[in-house]
Amino acid sequence: MKASRQRLAGLIRKEFLQVLRDPSSLAIAFVMPVFLLLLFGYGVSLDAKHVPVGLVVEHNSPESREFTAGFEHSEYFQTHYYHDMRTAQQALRAKQINAIVHLQADFDRQLSGGEPAAIQVILDGVDANNARLLNGYIQGVWQNWLNSRAERRGQRPSTAVQLQPRIWYNSALRSRNFLVPGLIAVIMTLIGALLTALVVAREWERGTLEALIATPVSVREILLGKLIPYYLLGMGGMLLAIAMAVWLFQVPLLGSLWVLLVCGSLFMLVALGMGLLISIAAKNQFVAGQIAIIVTFLPAFILSGFLFNIDSMPAAVQAFTYLVAARYFVAILQTVFLAGNIWAIIIPNALALLLMAMIFLGLALWRAPCRLE
Repeated sequence: MKASRQRLAGLIRKEFLQVLRDPSSLAIAFVMPVFLLLLFGYGVSLDAKHVPVGLVVEHNSPESREFTAGFEHSEYFQTHYYHDMRTAQQALRAKQINAIVHLQADFDRQLSGGEPAAIQVILDGVDANNARLLNGYIQGVWQNWLNSRAERRGQRPSTAVQLQPRIWYNSALRSRNFLVPGLIAVIMTLIGALLTALVVAREWERGTLEALIATPVSVREILLGKLIPYYLLGMGGMLLAIAMAVWLFQVPLLGSLWVLLVCGSLFMLVALGMGLLISIAAKNQFVAGQIAIIVTFLPAFILSGFLFNIDSMPAAVQAFTYLVAARYFVAILQTVFLAGNIWAIIIPNALALLLMAMIFLGLALWRAPCRLE
């Protein structure tokens, strides 16, 4: 037993010395999460702000000026005025604006006569999601103007029911608060898989793994000697990513950091287990890297719920997402960051990660003797 511990300690020391001599593992663990978080954190946003909108006002009046002021004073719009619809439509076709709001010449007459006053809204529907958001923003400006106008006249609001929205968990409505926690899961999936896949594949190429097998060490000790150092590196990268999310991107952390670290440990074991399986299947660094990107990063990016709502996917794809480990960690991260320690979500997803870690590490241990001969 003592000899086994000494051999394991020697293997761990060997891995750390190799990391110091070839710092590519440090780059994967610490440089890559910083780069990817900066790239995706600042580059990916679901917020539609400062959207160029064309305003066509056929008759300039106090009522029309008051209405268009709602667009000018909103951070969601960047207003452009046009004298006629033809010019505005040309700007829309040229992608200079994303929508047209048209007030016809009889707008004031309809209002003063008590008739329903309508506005024309033309949207660029190429980006359907952006068009839906923009349509909602324009309707909000219209409804706010109607309500304020009714209050000034001592009239009842135009709608019988007044909504008073109350936003839970992300009251600022910042898409970055939702995206950055999911990004941590996606990025750590790739990093965890690359740490073991590329490093072990490198040893296959250099022939050092065969020399290691010639020593009196067991396959279990070899796998543990690979897992422990890169687990520590991966967790260091995850701590760095969490610190960036809280202090750089200002994402609130409402839950416990310890809960996040425990669940992150389970997820890191899953990612490292996938990397070990990849390294067993591919003894070439280039092939191992390609497999890691295809098998781990792409499913985590598309099918984890980080960016695309899983409930909106076809039933067959939804069923497939249960095989993606990042799905469970994304749910934990977004819950712990934005809602707190909601155990009804944390515990089932953590158990799923524990099961997947046991499966991947067990498969790696089972397959290793067949390839490490």
